[in-house]
Amino acid sequence: MTRTVIESKTKTVTIGFDEPFCVIGERINPTGRKKLAAELEMDDFSTIERDALEQVACGAMVLDVNSGAVFTNKMAEDPRYADNNFVEPMLMKQLIEKVQALVDVPLCIDSSVPGALKNGLEMAEGRPLLNSVTGEEERLELVLPLVKKYNVPVVAISNDDTGISEDPDVRFAVAKKIVERAADFGIPAHDIVVDPLVMPIGAMATAGQQVFTLVRRLRDELGVNTTCGASNVSFGLPHRHGVNAAFLPMAIGAGMTSAIMNPVRSVEMEAIRAANLLMNHDPNGGEWIKFSRVLDAVAEGASFAEASQASTSAGSGRRRRRRG
Repeated sequence: MTRTVIESKTKTVTIGFDEPFCVIGERINPTGRKKLAAELEMDDFSTIERDALEQVACGAMVLDVNSGAVFTNKMAEDPRYADNNFVEPMLMKQLIEKVQALVDVPLCIDSSVPGALKNGLEMAEGRPLLNSVTGEEERLELVLPLVKKYNVPVVAISNDDTGISEDPDVRFAVAKKIVERAADFGIPAHDIVVDPLVMPIGAMATAGQQVFTLVRRLRDELGVNTTCGASNVSFGLPHRHGVNAAFLPMAIGAGMTSAIMNPVRSVEMEAIRAANLLMNHDPNGGEWIKFSRVLDAVAEGASFAEASQASTSAGSGRRRRRRG
């Protein structure tokens, strides 16, 4: 059975078909977050630190660390800041240093800049997940040697030099190409986590059906684990969390094994925990019962993060007392 192993200094997370669904927290990402980018420009990492702690408290098993910031003020003072190849490598080092000092979960190093990926790999403790490689020739030649050198798993996104195809057969072919090219570098299929690219259901009525079919093919024909940007499916729709919460268990049933998502949402996390129980990835329902305490606390007015943290702390306390 395919298993993708990701590690921090102290923890191991395994992504696999017979494992609990892996939640990769998405919030450490300044792209599209102007306030966060402005804070980072002033060397203010308070939001990053809060997001790291909150996501882990709410159930993130891995944290995505994205360095895609635009420093508008510094750009006006120094033209080098207009180049992501200058900004992202140094920012990635800072982000990983801050996050690793606070939490001990494995990291997903996320950038389109090879220099930032390299710096992230050098800074990260353990065995991080690299995000990402595509089927574009230049990207394959830049990223796959890093994957091999550092012996890490990588997210493979199913687009190539022609762009993102709406045809799921084309996206499957791109994924197969990446797996085959990785093998040429000595990278095994179990270290490739394919993102089949979830299209917005509001723009393409068959988007959900497409991704479920694609995930099954990727599991059955290529034997690879899969991930996605979970909220993409609901882009542009009202009440997006309800759509996301329906999509995730259906994707899990089709064979999807992880998602990059915001864990600080009780409805999506409730759906994932229920799916783990129904897929027999939660023996005797222990995690579901523990999570039910979080839902009860939320119903009584606590925030999801506070309730999750309290539940985790209480569980740790009980275990410590038993050992004593």
